[in-house]
Amino acid sequence: MSVKKKPLVVVTRKLPDSIETRMRELFDATLNLDDTPMTPQQIAEASRSADVLVPTVTDMISEEMLNHPDCKLRMIANFGNGVDNIDVTAAHARGITVTNTPKVLTEDTADMTMALILAVPRRLIEGATILPEGKNWPGWSPTWMLGHRIGGKRLGIIGMGRIGQAVARRARAFGLQIHYHNRRPVAPVIAEELGATYWESLDQMLARMDIISVNCPHTPATYHLLSARRLKLIRKDAYIVNTARGGVIDEDTLVKLLEAGDVGGAGLDVYEHEPAVNPKLVRLAKAGKVTLLPHMGSATIEGRVEMGEKVIINIRTFLDNHKPPDRVLPSML
Repeated sequence: MSVKKKPLVVVTRKLPDSIETRMRELFDATLNLDDTPMTPQQIAEASRSADVLVPTVTDMISEEMLNHPDCKLRMIANFGNGVDNIDVTAAHARGITVTNTPKVLTEDTADMTMALILAVPRRLIEGATILPEGKNWPGWSPTWMLGHRIGGKRLGIIGMGRIGQAVARRARAFGLQIHYHNRRPVAPVIAEELGATYWESLDQMLARMDIISVNCPHTPATYHLLSARRLKLIRKDAYIVNTARGGVIDEDTLVKLLEAGDVGGAGLDVYEHEPAVNPKLVRLAKAGKVTLLPHMGSATIEGRVEMGEKVIINIRTFLDNHKPPDRVLPSML
């Protein structure tokens, strides 16, 4: 009696142990146990042998790779919500199914966004370095390390999807006034729940906000959505927080505005050229003008495990000849 061959699944990065163990049970899984990022050449080679590729946000799956005559992929099960690292159109044209892991990172990312919204105006990171680094602290003073109050300020959310709405719920609890720009208004019941004001014009919203939170996906349409022109519309005492994708902001212009004092400050978890970080941003962080985090908005144990479980469900459903629950089509982008 012949034993059915398990499909070959190549995983590009180290995943939680419980997820990797389950993958080995279900599939002929090639794992990346030391978590060394695979090179583009290694990923291309994997595409010529694997049935399923499990990449992450840092792995670029290009049209050239997918159109190679030796590409054997039947499925790309992305370990992540955003799929800007994958040429979904090219995959679809070749008959390769693409899936992602939506909805499991909403609360974690919103938590980190809210943390930055609090940290930047109140100078939390700057203050947290005083004692551990042995800097001179004269004791409490009425005028030392003053930041700005959060309550009563206007928060402008760019992208009112699941994460944007979760940010709005948290921000409202801190007394912030909720404003947002989106491709279309949210349902009236949601707008009423959040007390949210819709701005059809992003330009008009930017010019009036105290804090701006970027929560939209990175697509060709949102690349440099906060362009040099739009960044210059922002008030000099306003703050910018980005936990979405670095490419949504013209980073070079943001740096110049921060250096000149034409923006109040910024809290960034993502960068335009990750993993490289603009050295000028690092200098600004050391000067207390910007808060930088190493892309950890969704970095919780629970979130990573849930992402892995979604990847497994998508793969198993596909291999059972059913439609995966988290399939991504070009028309959805």
